[in-house]
This record gives sequence, structure tokens and C-alpha cells, in this order.
Amino acid sequence: MKITDFAVIFILLFLPFGVMNDLRVQNQREVQQLEMKYTSALHTAVQDAGVVLSQNERQEREAGYGSDKFFRVDKEEALKTFLHTLFLNIGIDGDTVAQRALLDYIPAIVILDYDGYYTFASETYTDEDGQVAIGPKWSEKRPFAYADSAGNSVGFTLDNYVHAYDSQNHRWVEGFQKELQGQTSISLLNNSETFEQVQRSTIVHSVQEDLARLINLHNQKAARNGVAYTFTLPTIPQEEWYNTVDDVGLMAFIQGIPVGDRFYNNYGFGGGRVVRKQAIIGGLEPDTGMKYFYRDSCPAPFQARERFSDEKSAAAAGYFEFKCNNGLQ
Repeated sequence: MKITDFAVIFILLFLPFGVMNDLRVQNQREVQQLEMKYTSALHTAVQDAGVVLSQNERQEREAGYGSDKFFRVDKEEALKTFLHTLFLNIGIDGDTVAQRALLDYIPAIVILDYDGYYTFASETYTDEDGQVAIGPKWSEKRPFAYADSAGNSVGFTLDNYVHAYDSQNHRWVEGFQKELQGQTSISLLNNSETFEQVQRSTIVHSVQEDLARLINLHNQKAARNGVAYTFTLPTIPQEEWYNTVDDVGLMAFIQGIPVGDRFYNNYGFGGGRVVRKQAIIGGLEPDTGMKYFYRDSCPAPFQARERFSDEKSAAAAGYFEFKCNNGLQ
């Protein structure tokens, strides 16, 4: 047999393996590209939604002076922004059929507010015909609630402000933990280190337990819609949970999207933290009547008259800049 015959036999034997390997590599590359597309779309969507949470139109809904974490979230606008960005980046903006199909792979969306949280997920409810149905809807706000063995209860917030019931003295109290330290019979409020640990673990466990319940309910709905995938609460490191619940924001989960021979699972968090700028105060010097402006962190000896958003506005109103000497100006 000639050497050319051996070459032909070799090619005929091993060519299929080479083709199959090339196809497998190409398929893996396409899967990776698709996963990167989904990940980018998810992270962009939660970030956009997080930004919307802090864009309040009315003055009374802006961050309070006492805490830079206190402001009222707009959950409807955040959800609308999240879905619009997600659909747009995945390439199904305007395709309502594909959008409804994608929603079957989103078991839960959580919005963390200052003193509680909302969930958008499949819930059991009674429809207009009086029939029991399962569908996505907003929950009522669920508080970050804690109770001890002595009958005391504490409503946490994302910072150290609390609403608490002192069972021994039969009264409600509220304020920052340091302000209430030693003022009640609630032992939790008398130890700052323990307070912070219990506060964070209470918030995280509340959200985790609710998510587990909602994801289980979503499995029932998904099975009815023909989704052959069992949704589970993803394993998220405790440290990441603690960072997640540090500020107002939106958390979204995507699970079970078929990509090649496996499933795409991911989650994303977009924070709505508002970094509160120090207000500019316009004050009057008592002896001379001169008008000066300064930041609210400056202990200036003036009678406060007006507030401004920036120095330029204060100067335009006839105020001169006061140089604070405490290092905070």
C-alpha cells in the first residue's frame, strides 16, 4: 500500500474528530459570548435602576439631613428602568413575547428601602373571578424587625436609627442607637458592637428567608409555564450580603436560561446611595449685619438665614464667603 493511501485513510479516520472538536470549541465560544452578554445586560440594568432610586422629584423625598441613607425610593420607576435596560441590552426591546418568556427566568427582584424592603415576584392571589392565581406583584413593605426573649422589639434601618418597644417600661422610643444607649431596658441598644452585628444579620436573614419562599413559589409557576428548571437561592458570601444591605438599592436574580448545554444563573445589585453634599448656609453677622455663606459643618458665629445648593447661588444672593478655621470648610 502506498504512503498516499495511508494518508487518505488517516484523514478519513481522524477528520470527523477534528470537525467535532472545532464545532465544540465554536459552541463554547458562543456560549461564553452569550453569558457575557447576559451578565453585562443584568449589571447595567441594576445599576441604572439603582440610580433611579435616588432621583426624587419632590423636595420632601430627598435625603434627610439626619442620615445620608434616608430617602423614599420609587420602586415603580426603578422596576421600569431595570426591565427597559435589560430588554434593550439583551436585544428584545419591543418583543413582548420574548420579554414575557424572559420574566419566567427572573424569580425575584428585591428593593431595599431605608427601613424595610419590597419584593417583586410571583405571589398567590385571588383574581377578579375569585380564582386563585400566581403572578408577579409587589409585596407590602416588610420591616427589618427583631424581637428578643424579654418581649422587646426593634425596627432597624440601614443605619443606626431605630424604632423600638421597651417592654419593661411599656413605651415606644426612637432615635439613633448611641442616643438611646442606657435610656431603655433593651440590652441590644446598650452595646454598639452587638447592635451592629444583630442589625446586619437581621436584615440579611429577613431578605434571605423571603427570597427562599418566593423562589419556591416561582418554581410552581415556572413548571406550569413549561420551564424545566429548579430555581434555588444562589450561594452569596456573607460579606457580600453585608455590603449589599449597606445602602438602598435593587437586587435582581436571573436563573435557568438555557445557554448551550448548561444554564445561565446570576444576580446583580445596584445601589442607590446618595452622597449628601453639605448644604451652604447664608448667615448674618450680628454686629455688622454683613452677609456670609459657609458649609453647615462649619461652626460659624452667624445667624442662619438661608440655605443654598452651591457657593455660586449664595454669592449671587449677596453673601461673602466665610473661611472656616476648623479644617472642615
